[in-house]
Amino acid sequence: MAFDGFDPDAFAFYRELEVHNERPWWLANKARYDEHVRAPFEALAEELEPVASAVKVYRPYRDVRFSHDKTPYKTRQGMFAQRAPGIGWFLNLDASGVSLGGGFFGDASMTKAYRAAVEAVGPGTELEGIVRDLEGAGYAMGGEQLKTAPRGIAADHPRIALLRYRWMTARKHVDEADATGPALLDALFDTVDELQPLVGWAVSHIASKR
Repeated sequence: MAFDGFDPDAFAFYRELEVHNERPWWLANKARYDEHVRAPFEALAEELEPVASAVKVYRPYRDVRFSHDKTPYKTRQGMFAQRAPGIGWFLNLDASGVSLGGGFFGDASMTKAYRAAVEAVGPGTELEGIVRDLEGAGYAMGGEQLKTAPRGIAADHPRIALLRYRWMTARKHVDEADATGPALLDALFDTVDELQPLVGWAVSHIASKR
């Protein structure tokens, strides 16, 4: 199957799921999910295989074992194209549209390697420039952050804003109207190219140090 954009029903499906997040509704509407969500995502996964070591389309089911929220289904569909463990590009679809982005996320060993790289002048200054360029290109930086300086790092460190991150992403939002045609595939590969500096930085300075 070639990817030619998402059907408007993919977004309608998640608007309705937000209201009817229960098994009977899911079973009655699963054919819509398979046709308008799952199949296009699998087509996108095939498109991304040349630029990634692995591409994963996430399952639609929530893990509710340790959650107070027992709703069984995720209200978005996601995929991750991996360059190295926890490092790569993603695409998420929900009721509001599509998010395109990339970066890195992982456990405490990744955070430790990330902060060591940021503390070093060379890679830390390089990441400052990457983040500045991405923000200038319209990307929103995200990721889990501490409210204060990490333990053992001075609050007046010149790169303290970066050091508060545990992991980091950059993303752009695409409205539904712009995600229902084949141009979305071009936008996805533009994102892959534009985020290559961030992904490449993480591969060079984090992946080998964990």
